[in-house]
Amino acid sequence: MKFLASAWVFTSIIICLVNTSHQTFVSRPNVLMIMLDDFRPAIRALGDTKAITPNIDRLVALGQSFTDAFAQQAICAPSRNSMLTGRRPDTTRLYDFYSYWREFAGNFTTIPQYFKEHGYRTHSIGKIFHPGVSSNYTDDYPLSWTDEPYHPSTSEFMNKATCIDSLTGSLKKNLLCPVVVELQPQRTLPDIQSTQAAKAFLKSRQNASEPFFLGVGYLKPHIPFKIPEEYLKLHDEKKFKTLDLDYPPYGLPTVAWNSYLDVRSRDDMQVLNISFPFGPIPGDIKLKIRQHYYAAVSYVDDLIGELFEDVNFNDTIIVLTSDHGWSLGEHAEWSKFSNYEVALKVPLIVYSPFLTEKANSKIARVVELVDIFPTLVDLVGLPAIPHCGEDLMQETCVEGKSLVPFIGHSTTNTFAEIEAAYSQYPRPGSYPSVYPNSDKPKLFQIEIMGYSIRTPRFRYTAWIGFDPAKFSRNWSEIFGEELYDHSIDPKENLNLADRPQLKPIKTWLKQQLQDKFT
Repeated sequence: MKFLASAWVFTSIIICLVNTSHQTFVSRPNVLMIMLDDFRPAIRALGDTKAITPNIDRLVALGQSFTDAFAQQAICAPSRNSMLTGRRPDTTRLYDFYSYWREFAGNFTTIPQYFKEHGYRTHSIGKIFHPGVSSNYTDDYPLSWTDEPYHPSTSEFMNKATCIDSLTGSLKKNLLCPVVVELQPQRTLPDIQSTQAAKAFLKSRQNASEPFFLGVGYLKPHIPFKIPEEYLKLHDEKKFKTLDLDYPPYGLPTVAWNSYLDVRSRDDMQVLNISFPFGPIPGDIKLKIRQHYYAAVSYVDDLIGELFEDVNFNDTIIVLTSDHGWSLGEHAEWSKFSNYEVALKVPLIVYSPFLTEKANSKIARVVELVDIFPTLVDLVGLPAIPHCGEDLMQETCVEGKSLVPFIGHSTTNTFAEIEAAYSQYPRPGSYPSVYPNSDKPKLFQIEIMGYSIRTPRFRYTAWIGFDPAKFSRNWSEIFGEELYDHSIDPKENLNLADRPQLKPIKTWLKQQLQDKFT
């Protein structure tokens, strides 16, 4: 295995690029979607100086990056189903892992399904849909995929005791799990297997006349941090010391709290006896978690570099994103499971060989993961997919909008909406709990839904009553409110919801939420 893959040669790519002011599409370009897991925008080229990401950086240099892109829910299955159908969680009716939208909500068309219906060979490698009942135990095959989806054989060991305890030498289910790859089951790791499978697919399609839609889903940097131990050497623990606030923001309603139960459940974290629900995690462990997270980022970046060796950049559109972000101690929280910026913000990098006038652009516009579906359709030049409007039960429509107007010529119209992203998170009660799990409540346990709107300046969240049997909302029952002003508080450390001077702003933002989620 190579570490920190060497730079690509860009000359042949640049020669063939077409001026965007006279955009013409080749006959159905290929599409490569790269999905990362729990990946906050830890990318050096996008401003994270702690990150070592040379391969993603090069994609940033060739493409356009949306620097304010947000997931619709900070948990894997709901976010992925939302993105892949272009529908919000309230439409797919999935807030946990335990229902399949086609049976439970509606027979909604997915991104790969739409491409398949228009002549593409669609292929899934790794984690695109969340495996299990939320994708019908098939990753929605054969409706979404031409070929049976590929899952690496070593995925079964992801949460098993394969981490060597440094003190006893016994095998543990640890959070921090640097490994010698050759000593792991099958002498490899899932993301290495997925990269090899993706490279093989790309090589097999080199002379094919049929275009492809390839989804490659990496498991990292999702916990546990089971990564080749060499990557830890790239990141000194000392660089992760921070002066950021590491306690809950003043005025935070308890219903908003993510008590990071998944992190706490790991063997190496349990021995620390971290107090529930507010912690804190010991200082030296904080540094190690951050170090391991960034090492996992470098690891997956290296694999992406290997994948790119077999990508034809002359005829392939690439989108790279994540299902949601991850908190690394901001507000004394870890993991996701919240409506905070760090849990919802994701990278969104779009590359097209036919849109180069604004290469290496950083687009500071608030966008959403539900925008990816119409954006890809627009980029490829397929028949425009309609906006759902008020009829959310249409089989083929989206709740997002094409982003192509912000990066180049568009073949479809945009929708007149305010610049905002909408997200949500469920809770079983107003105070963190282990039973039911307040980070991951099941549908029947949900009593409160936190709806959040992010505009260019503000984030406002209202935690309101919710009836999971009827999927109804009670806007007169408020369990907590949050208001953050990003012009003075980009890290959301000061809740301004109770400031009387800001009441008109809060009222307007709340009305926007009510209009969106009536």
